[in-house]
Amino acid sequence: MKEKLLKIILNPKYIFGVYLIISVVTAISKYFRGDYAINNYLIFKNVFLNTLHQKNLFIHYPDLYFDLNHYGIFFSLLIAPFAVMPDWLGISLWNLANTFIFVYAIHRLPLSDPKKALFALLCLQEYITAALSLQFNVALTGLLMLSAIFIYERKEVQSVTAILVGVFVKIYGIVGLSQFFFIKNKIRFILAGLVIAGLFFVLPMVYSSPQFVIQSYADWFQSIVEKNNENQVLGNMQDISLMGFFRRILGDASISNLVFLAFGLPLFAAPYIRISQYKHYAFQLMVLASTLLFLVLFSSSSESPTYIIAVTGVMIWFFLQKVRSPWIIALVVFVIIFTCFSTSDLFPKNIRLNYIKKYSLKAVPCIIVWLRVIYELLTKDFGKNYSLNP
Repeated sequence: MKEKLLKIILNPKYIFGVYLIISVVTAISKYFRGDYAINNYLIFKNVFLNTLHQKNLFIHYPDLYFDLNHYGIFFSLLIAPFAVMPDWLGISLWNLANTFIFVYAIHRLPLSDPKKALFALLCLQEYITAALSLQFNVALTGLLMLSAIFIYERKEVQSVTAILVGVFVKIYGIVGLSQFFFIKNKIRFILAGLVIAGLFFVLPMVYSSPQFVIQSYADWFQSIVEKNNENQVLGNMQDISLMGFFRRILGDASISNLVFLAFGLPLFAAPYIRISQYKHYAFQLMVLASTLLFLVLFSSSSESPTYIIAVTGVMIWFFLQKVRSPWIIALVVFVIIFTCFSTSDLFPKNIRLNYIKKYSLKAVPCIIVWLRVIYELLTKDFGKNYSLNP
């Protein structure tokens, strides 16, 4: 019985199937809770409808949804097939599509099948948190992973496409360029990028107008600036980041992001001096892990559903280890308990509200892991100390 159970757990097909089932179940459960529960999807759906009617994408429409849209106009093209369906079906297929991209990226990692299954299993709780929000974070995580995998496989067109989808939807995809120095055919990558970026820019004009698309990009920039200012508020649902942690511990929301980026960016960039390590796939994937963590930890827009990105970075770091010392295992357990389950009923409500949310404690385990990742990138020989063998 135990052997049969273990065989199921270590088979990625089963755990991937669980992901796909959960994607639909979470979507339907949200749908039956009413418009408030599916508000994010209503925002997404109306990005397409508002583009079709050439209405400003970045202002309030209280009769349709609450809050504001912060996705670019290209997103209207991606959400269009789902937006024209009945909401119950559109939500289900939207979540399913996001999830498929994520599990496909795990499938493409250079790990054995049992490790892929465990990788997915350890990400499951954070995935559920993200899937319940109906947001793009799950797909964005998969796209960033695929962009790095495609670069190693010398598939420059596929890589730059994955990056640009992220950029044109949520701007964060730009961090996919952290793998640029590992590209063998940089000319092909750049030329393909220019052509695809031009195509992505023009496509929404087909069902709106050139003037509306250009104006929408100006409006998008303004909305991002305003959102960043709004996020830097003590105790809100955003800024669950390294920056938010220190701002909230110190009780000073006015501390600029630049103060943190002044040390964060040099630390993030420092491993690139190790040119001799570029040839090792493990080094490239460790840079990917650093990128996924950095993206979340140094963004004032980070919220609980965003952490599927950071936790995936943690798991890439963990599964690259040739030897998993008690310290490394303890760090992963720390992440699973205090990041993945910190917003669940595992913690009493007063703890969640008065400590975890108030001080952005969800970020702390990932901060420690990111510093560890940077240390390894700066000191380890990735030809000897890491293994991608099954």
